[in-house]
Amino acid sequence: MSPTRKNLWSPVRWAENGAVRLAFDSLTEGADGEPLLLATGLGANRLWIPDGLCRMLAAQGFAVARYDQRDGGESTHLPPTSTGNPITALFARRGAAYTAEDMADDTVAVLDALGWRSAHLMGVSLGGAVAQRVALRHPGRVRTLISMAAVPGDTSGLRTMRYIRLGTLAKFARLRFPDTPEGALAAGVEVSRLLASPNRPFDEPAAREAVARNVDRGIHDPQAQSRQIGAQWHGPSISAVTHPALVLHGADDPLIKPGAAKAIASRIPGSRLVLLPRVGHELPAHAWADVAAELRAVADTYGTLPRPSVD
Repeated sequence: MSPTRKNLWSPVRWAENGAVRLAFDSLTEGADGEPLLLATGLGANRLWIPDGLCRMLAAQGFAVARYDQRDGGESTHLPPTSTGNPITALFARRGAAYTAEDMADDTVAVLDALGWRSAHLMGVSLGGAVAQRVALRHPGRVRTLISMAAVPGDTSGLRTMRYIRLGTLAKFARLRFPDTPEGALAAGVEVSRLLASPNRPFDEPAAREAVARNVDRGIHDPQAQSRQIGAQWHGPSISAVTHPALVLHGADDPLIKPGAAKAIASRIPGSRLVLLPRVGHELPAHAWADVAAELRAVADTYGTLPRPSVD
């Protein structure tokens, strides 16, 4: 008998990177599979990764864990900075709360707390950029790299804007909701609407039900998002990644252009690019089987290339 929703995930656990505590949990199904760590996007908590997709990944032979980025979900939220607007934070050169290297080190702290010497690493949106940076900064801890709906991890500032749909960004900037559970629910529905593929009817009742199960204030917390997006990368180019890599992107992504995925795939040697039809900046149910199968395929290439030493 499969687990109920209540016990599908382990109790929340904590990893530490200096003063930052990182919340994570593990899927109870498939716990003896190959380690797979999931990293979430800007402002979003780990519950935005659908349970259905995680269960399909477990069925493909993965032990699935997920965590909240710093300034997201139950993980440590840092003090406010002078830049409280995510768009402005893209161009900030000084006053960042932390670096992109710090966020990459957070991922490794979670791996340590899980007792995983190495793992397949999948990041979605901001998490995709973080995953790319982990592969560069801690190559021995990554088995395969899966980057979805992300910009190149070595891109920052004005260079990022070539990959962003400015019209959607402007719509996000105009969203205003009170900092209440009701406001978070309304924000979640509108964010889901903005991120969905325009080539599928938007199912508002289903979106409302999903958001009601996960009332996440982080998706309309501009201060926290500004600190995350303002974290600058000082490391090497993603062309230095040597891992088997899979680059996934929604063909209809209304926020980040598919050209971002094409740029990543063109610069990481030997990577595989997959554009998912009728998928926006999201993880809709009709794409789960394809995503899980693609992850299985790239995981099966692990060991066919020389492995980086564990740092």
